[in-house]
Amino acid sequence: MILTRTPLRISIAGGGTDLPSYYRRFGGSLISAAITKYIYVGVNQTFSPGYQVKYSRFEHVDTIDEIQHPIVREALRRHGTPPSIEIISLADIPAGTGLGSSGTFAVGLLRALHAAKRGYVTAEALAEEACHIEIDVLRHPIGKQDQYIASYGGVTCFEFNPDDSVTASPLAISNQTFTDLEENLLLFFTGYSRAATDILSDQDKRTTGNDAAMIENLHYVKQLGAEIKVALEQGDTHEFGRLMHDHWEMKRKRSANMSNGDIDRWYEVGRDAGAIGGKMVGAGGGGFLLFYATDRTRLRAAMARENLMEVPFRFDHDGSTTIMRD
Repeated sequence: MILTRTPLRISIAGGGTDLPSYYRRFGGSLISAAITKYIYVGVNQTFSPGYQVKYSRFEHVDTIDEIQHPIVREALRRHGTPPSIEIISLADIPAGTGLGSSGTFAVGLLRALHAAKRGYVTAEALAEEACHIEIDVLRHPIGKQDQYIASYGGVTCFEFNPDDSVTASPLAISNQTFTDLEENLLLFFTGYSRAATDILSDQDKRTTGNDAAMIENLHYVKQLGAEIKVALEQGDTHEFGRLMHDHWEMKRKRSANMSNGDIDRWYEVGRDAGAIGGKMVGAGGGGFLLFYATDRTRLRAAMARENLMEVPFRFDHDGSTTIMRD
């Protein structure tokens, strides 16, 4: 049995600039943070023929081509995995909630397949392989953030270059600022889930079609990301919170599906309860609200009155790892 553990993520700044339709023309830049909520993927040799795949569904088929789960099918095809294999996955957080579950699953599965072959793979190669499957093979209109932060872990700055290369470096913050972020970033589940591809597909089409408003929006978000990086590296977390609010206001303008009446109300409730800034995590439209607030007790009480469940987390430093190998 091979078992991998791969972190989900929260986006800190610059989300949306990691789609090929944008970064291949202008270069993308963002900050992302892996958190201590995980997807676990197990790969096990069995005594029965065929391929067994267990996730929210159960599949037992004879050939790779028959597998319905697209990421599993293409990952097994790429690695030439023979039959008599079982793949299982478990997640701390449900899919479709904005924490990058699809990319995280792809990275965790690929790490397990490399481990099953006793192969070594770098974080960079693992992330790029996951991106290749999701973006190039499956043609999903998504970015590269999720695969890269799942592979690298930490609080990491990524530069997505027009030639498709990616530069990764840890965010250069003090231990005090790191602790401040862990304590004062609070995550609340709104109860909604959605397919990120619906929103990202619209962004991708408009960017490819030279929609001036969309491109200008992404330019501004990239600039805000640069300002957030400076604020955090200088230890000015209050300025980070203020810029976070600006980031969300700009992000909401990308699509009418980015938010809704409930999300807008909950966001204002959070701000009224002392949150300096906040945002929906991920593509938008549902999932998790992330706030930065120094008066944590007041914010938690306000969200509890709205029946929103907090999901405590810390930052993950390991990225995707193999935690069991028989």
